[in-house]
Amino acid sequence: MKGGGSRNLLFFGLLLLIGLLLLISEGCGYHTAGHAVQLPETVKTIAIPAFTNYTTTYRIEQMLTAAVVREFNLRTHYHVIHEPSDAADATLQGSVLSASASTLTLDSKTGRVASVLVTVTMKVSLTDRKGKVLYENPSYGFREQYAVSEDLASFFQEDTPAFRRLSENFARTLVSNILEGF
Repeated sequence: MKGGGSRNLLFFGLLLLIGLLLLISEGCGYHTAGHAVQLPETVKTIAIPAFTNYTTTYRIEQMLTAAVVREFNLRTHYHVIHEPSDAADATLQGSVLSASASTLTLDSKTGRVASVLVTVTMKVSLTDRKGKVLYENPSYGFREQYAVSEDLASFFQEDTPAFRRLSENFARTLVSNILEGF
C-alpha cells in the first residue's frame, strides 16, 4: 500500500506541475499568428483604396493592392471596402515609391542575362477615422528574382509573375505586421 500512495502522490504532483506550466504559458504572450490583433476593437471595416504608383512599372499598384485585400480577407475578420467612406473605421493608404529590375547573373557562355532581380519600395499607413496613425511603415522594400528564358521560341516575360510573387510576400508581411503591432 505504501508504494501505491507514493505513486498517486507523484501522479498528482505531475498533474499539478503540468497545470502550472499551462497557466504560466498563457500569460507569457504566446499566441498563434493572426490572433494578437493590435488594432482597436472599434475597427471593424477597413478601406483599402488602390495604392498610388509613382513608378513607370505598369499596374504594379494594382497587383499590390489586390494582394493586400486578398490577404486581409483570408486572414482577418475585418470587412474590407475599396474606397474610403464614412463606413470605414480605418483606411490603409499605400504608395509604390520605386520599382526596378537589375541584372543578377549573366550566362558565362553567351554573356546574356540569366537572372534578374526586381526591387520594389513602398510606404503604407493605416489611420482611423480621426486621422490617428494606427500603423505606418515609410520604407517597405521587397525583392524577387527570376530566370530569363534561353529558348527564344518559348520565351515569355517572367517579370509579371515575379512582381506577383513579390506582391503576395508584401501582403503577407504587411498584414502580419499590422496584426502583430510591429
